[in-house]
Amino acid sequence: MPRGSEELTNSRKNEIISACAKLYETMSFKEITLKEIGEKTSFTRTSIYNYFQTKEEIFLALFQREYELWIRDLEILYQENERMSVNEFAGAVAHTLEKRECLLKLLAMNHYDMEANSRMENLVAFKVAYGNSLRAVSCCLEKFFPSMSVGDIQGFIYAFFPFLFGVYPYTVVTEKQKAAMQEAGVDYVCLSVYEIIDSMVKKLLGHP
Repeated sequence: MPRGSEELTNSRKNEIISACAKLYETMSFKEITLKEIGEKTSFTRTSIYNYFQTKEEIFLALFQREYELWIRDLEILYQENERMSVNEFAGAVAHTLEKRECLLKLLAMNHYDMEANSRMENLVAFKVAYGNSLRAVSCCLEKFFPSMSVGDIQGFIYAFFPFLFGVYPYTVVTEKQKAAMQEAGVDYVCLSVYEIIDSMVKKLLGHP
């Protein structure tokens, strides 16, 4: 068992976040309730309010954790490589994100309600993680592509991060959606997370 109030608090928060993540694998944001999250924890449902006031705060904390896990992979990429070609870097970044399905799914959500229904301290902690992800990608670009100017790096960031918002809905398509597109005569090529991100990074770095 955790010792001390801070350790116990962090343990309880992580348990709540993990319960939410597990439900989110098969349920939508709208379907998940605080009651269902509480039923997946080892303590009483009402105890959740000691750590999170709303469902949105729990999702925001999950979002923050997903960013932090991605940042860790980007830092390993930075530390373990002295140089990388465009192809190598694109593939490596794609690999860091193909295992972050939850992050990509959260990116596809409406963030306005999530952020509006979270306390400022929670929102600031989330924005710190988001900002650190921007810096982690920028540091990799500075190291592996030293000829890129500050403007070039900023241009990459401004194109790549908004692009990530559409990766999940473009790569995870239901049978009903596929059938509707076929009936509508929409030409659709199903790409994996790896394929679509690898291709985008190469294009942004000027690879033919």
